[in-house]
Amino acid sequence: MDIRRAATACTRAGLAGASVTDALRPAALANVSRRDFLKAGAGLTLALVLPAAGAADATRAGPGIAGSAATLAPGAGFAPNAFVRIGTDGRVTVIAKHLEMGQGTYTGLATLVAEELDADWAQVEVEGAPADASRYNNLLWGPAQGTGGSTAIANSFAQLRQAGAAARAMLVEAAAARWQVPAAEIEVATGVVRHAPSGRAARFGELAEAAAALPLPAEVKLKEAREFKLIGRPLPRKDSVAKTTGAALFTQDVRLPGMLVAVVAHPPRFGATVRGVDEAGARAVKGVVDVVRIPAGVAVLAADYWTAKKGRDALRVDWDESAAWRGSSAALVADYRTLAATPGLVARREGEAEAQLAAAGKVFEAEFVLPFLAHAALEPLNCVMRLDAEGCEVWNGEQLHTGDQHALAAFFGLRPEQVRLNMLFAGGSFGRRANPHSDYVLETAQIVKAIDGRAPVKLVWSREDDMRAGYYRPLYLHRLRAALDADGRPLAWAHRIVGQSIIAGTAFEPMLVKDGVDATSVEGAASLPYAIPHLDVDVHTTNATVKVPVQWWRSVGSSHTAFSTEVFLDELAAAAGADPVAYRLALLAAHPRHAGVLRLAAAQAGWDRPLAPAASGKRGRGVAVHESFNTYVAQVVEVTVADDGRFKLDRVVCAVDCGIAVNPDVIRAQMEGGIGFGLSAALSGAITLEDGAVVQSNFHDYPLLRIDQMPAVEVHIVPSAEQPTGVGEPGVPPIAPALVNALFAATGKHLRTLPLGERVPV
Repeated sequence: MDIRRAATACTRAGLAGASVTDALRPAALANVSRRDFLKAGAGLTLALVLPAAGAADATRAGPGIAGSAATLAPGAGFAPNAFVRIGTDGRVTVIAKHLEMGQGTYTGLATLVAEELDADWAQVEVEGAPADASRYNNLLWGPAQGTGGSTAIANSFAQLRQAGAAARAMLVEAAAARWQVPAAEIEVATGVVRHAPSGRAARFGELAEAAAALPLPAEVKLKEAREFKLIGRPLPRKDSVAKTTGAALFTQDVRLPGMLVAVVAHPPRFGATVRGVDEAGARAVKGVVDVVRIPAGVAVLAADYWTAKKGRDALRVDWDESAAWRGSSAALVADYRTLAATPGLVARREGEAEAQLAAAGKVFEAEFVLPFLAHAALEPLNCVMRLDAEGCEVWNGEQLHTGDQHALAAFFGLRPEQVRLNMLFAGGSFGRRANPHSDYVLETAQIVKAIDGRAPVKLVWSREDDMRAGYYRPLYLHRLRAALDADGRPLAWAHRIVGQSIIAGTAFEPMLVKDGVDATSVEGAASLPYAIPHLDVDVHTTNATVKVPVQWWRSVGSSHTAFSTEVFLDELAAAAGADPVAYRLALLAAHPRHAGVLRLAAAQAGWDRPLAPAASGKRGRGVAVHESFNTYVAQVVEVTVADDGRFKLDRVVCAVDCGIAVNPDVIRAQMEGGIGFGLSAALSGAITLEDGAVVQSNFHDYPLLRIDQMPAVEVHIVPSAEQPTGVGEPGVPPIAPALVNALFAATGKHLRTLPLGERVPV
């Protein structure tokens, strides 16, 4: 999701005490509410109001720490906004403000704290923070808490290091006072505070209570990169053991006393509503407790999922489709093609592209079509909610804390602080759980309200619900035209994009839509890095006529703009008789980080050496480079195409520049995962609409990449001293164009429509 540039319209909210039942406490990684947070027991609990994003480049924390309102007391609680807790048993608990959905956030955030604290990595644990934007806000979003846009490490890099450094300084001061030695003579390493001259040493837990009685340090000095002991190392992930043993807590694991499970019958077409419903069949199913109508459809409740689903399937719903959208994917492409022949709203204009194209002797043109896409996370949507005397409490793989908290407060007529969100693990998301409309969270609330809050409710979406009643990456059509100069380089470039805006009609519209242009629709195209004297990018937004619900999908705008721009550039290089890598490098003189990853990927792939011939068929090698979320990625793909057009991906070489590599193993995993995710879409991903209804329903007709389709992947990380940037999404955009460019190299055929399917023209 791409809301890193937006400050949310929601206001700051505090969080009152909340409760979590003992049954919800996992054996290892705990997701606890603030009330249990306050019951941590004796030890040092560090609460800091740390500098905002502007301090991210500093090596010394300024008055943001000294001027904080934090209160420390031995053996008691602490002022909220804590990021570090050290118990008398020596355990270091890092409070993670970002959702862990498989991308390694918990490990990365814990590394930042442990590095400056000089903690023993084996003693570090992680807890999910409660929803409280006044303390756990995403520093790159303003006063909003949430995870997305590959911002978790980027916005936390200075903040959590400062938290660790402050805790370390307090432990040192406590030891100095106890041993009556100068603090400057004390060293800390691997969870042990040591005064070498006297031979005295103590573990963190032994000093925790004494340190808790001290004032916050006026300033702390952060380590130089050369001093890092944990940052830059492939440390073991902090969620792996709990997920392997089953101790990790997901929404589906939550069981509350008296809880009912709800399954909803959604309309078969977008915009349809319930006209009437025959509940008899559902109520006849043994175990069905209730059937209620809600704005989203009809919900069936039972003590377990399968009974609720069986009841839902027995409903007879009369749908009012008078206002339903009845379009199709094929009709949309035809309509978009007509729009693409006319000027859109300008996103970027440099020089006189149209005049140059009109005067050119030869104009190269290409049309690219990319379908609707589902997020298809392996954990479908779910949410647990209850009403009690204190307000509303939620257990969820929570990605957009502030938006959901305020949406629920408005729905129930509560103050935001009366909505307590317990952040659990999520089994993937790719943007789906960060819905700007809080769709499935509000759907749960509608059911709870419909039964007058008499029982907690767990909403569970099936895979079919997720495919047919969800939100999608929009369908896009791109039209590109270019003219070359006498040297074969692009002289003029015109890029027109047609598709829905994912931001229009959301709270983010005032921040991300300017002069009618949704920044997320054109990112990657409007920010094209190549040196082209005459450049136009414009867009037609189709929300007024298309009613398919859409939202961000992993890598957002770059998921479609990288494909069109990088494939088209390869076609221009071929027309100029130029090597694709050399052609790009000649246009990237002003963008050294793009050029750096491109050179590294090409070198590691052996670009200057011919591919070994295939036993049969043809081989090809293709390249693409793209920046998204301030991270630069280049990929080289090698393919073998059989005589009948079937093709196999042999190898992918990926180079990534994401600034300081906090955990190289996580970075490699995210590049590999992004490549697999992008290949799923490139090869077979498509949500197709016919007569207003989604055709696909499950993985048999919306297949994910199979293990035998996954190529060998090499990931090479550019050494960097730049501030770290995100890695959860940037691996996705280059893979589809690099694959298509490899197929072009093998076959000479232009491929401009996704998905590719199993074979290509030969």
